[in-house]
Amino acid sequence: MKLMKTPRYVGPGMYLLALSIVAIFHSSAHTTVRAATQETKPVLVELFTSEGCSSCPPADALLARLDATQFVAGARAIVLSEHVTYWDRQGWRDPFSLDGMTRRQNEYGRKFNLDDVYTPQVVVDGSAQFVGSDERQLRARIAKATDAPKVGLQIVEIQAAPGSVQFKVQLASGATAPRSHLIAALAEDAVQSSVSRGENAGRTLKHVAIVRDMQDFGEKALAGQTLTLKLPGSTAKEDARSQHPLRIVVFFSETQTGRVLGIDEHTVSLP
Repeated sequence: MKLMKTPRYVGPGMYLLALSIVAIFHSSAHTTVRAATQETKPVLVELFTSEGCSSCPPADALLARLDATQFVAGARAIVLSEHVTYWDRQGWRDPFSLDGMTRRQNEYGRKFNLDDVYTPQVVVDGSAQFVGSDERQLRARIAKATDAPKVGLQIVEIQAAPGSVQFKVQLASGATAPRSHLIAALAEDAVQSSVSRGENAGRTLKHVAIVRDMQDFGEKALAGQTLTLKLPGSTAKEDARSQHPLRIVVFFSETQTGRVLGIDEHTVSLP
């Protein structure tokens, strides 16, 4: 015998509930698709640091975490570790310190009207500075930087040689070059160092995107010019490190304010 099911009456309340569930699902799906397709804006994050500074390792670790996880929604943080030289007289000579990074930080000190420079210091897009281990400020400043328009540019025609790279920079289709200087940096992807003296004696320190060369190519670098960046030194240690990936970072720095107006990054391995 075949049993017949008694039809159920679906009242207006159940009908409205069903509509609500459909609406919520549609909204959730729309939000998911929008998040998945949301474009990120590149933001330059510079950390002025030193292996001789005991306050710097937490900032180094924060920068590495930002680089690895990109924890600010809507942003693609392009990071640079810029090791200064003035800590080298305090018991440990940082093997990655460069006079050019000290000069660059001093320029920022004048721009931001600081009484003195310090480490660890972060500068975001050339527009805001704060203590490098302050994650709350880091998140807020990167998020704010995504609101600023940027010019699209690309690193092209890369040629790698032992100890150096050559490349050109071009604007994205339809973009207009701003009144700015083109600055380019060559950075080692990741290194670690055992510190035997100074404030960090006995520690093994890890760094990401360590600047080994930075050049200001001026306002005419887009006129088909071939640009060159080099690793410093020619010792066996330098040659061994050059086998690891390197990052080329280029950015427009506004002539008057230093604000970053466009940026690109490319990874390359030297032969």
